[in-house]
Amino acid sequence: QLQLVESGGGLVQPGGSLRLSCQASGFILDYYAIAWFRQAPGKEREGVTCISSSGTTTVSANSVKGRFTISRVNAKNTVYLQMNSLRPEDTAVYYCAASRYCILAENTMNYWGKGTLVTVSS
Repeated sequence: QLQLVESGGGLVQPGGSLRLSCQASGFILDYYAIAWFRQAPGKEREGVTCISSSGTTTVSANSVKGRFTISRVNAKNTVYLQMNSLRPEDTAVYYCAASRYCILAENTMNYWGKGTLVTVSS
């Protein structure tokens, strides 16, 4: 069964950090670009960042540049999202998704995880 499973979400204070993980099972992550999307309460889902299959190219939304870093360890079939300097507006369910190319477009994704909740609040 092909699956992406996110973990690492939780409650964090403004200015804090979290690291999310996206682990694949049932397929080899090496061949796929991986993207992170998020959906805040009452808002549409938006692309956050993505990384190419080789790890040499990343794309990030302006809202997270300089604060969020995406990385991958293909040997572990896992992609990470390091989130620093978190703000209340980062509160959302975070999803990882796999596709052929590093593009922050939902309709290009082949596989999706079920999401992990990140809450930034004091």
